[in-house]
Amino acid sequence: MPEVERKSKITASRKLLLKSLMLAKAKECWEQEIEEREAEKSRYLAERIPTLQTRGLSLSALQDLCRELHAKVEVVDEERYDIEAMSGMEGRKKMFDAAKSPTSQ
Repeated sequence: MPEVERKSKITASRKLLLKSLMLAKAKECWEQEIEEREAEKSRYLAERIPTLQTRGLSLSALQDLCRELHAKVEVVDEERYDIEAMSGMEGRKKMFDAAKSPTSQ
């Protein structure tokens, strides 16, 4: 059977136009998604984090506030480190289990 060359049902210029329109729409959606994420982040932070009142505080009160904030940051960093370490262990464990299983051979 001889192979019949199939002609494209759409011209190259039309294809290019459609592709550029799709890319423009995708870029628009992506930018809108970024704006929505930023708005959500701002809303979440405004809701979760109270405004910091430093006016009228004495030097010792400011130093106490800094110590308190530093302690909170330290706790969060420790938690983040623990989570990263645990997720790393899980990843290595899964790789080890996959290499050990007989189905991977």
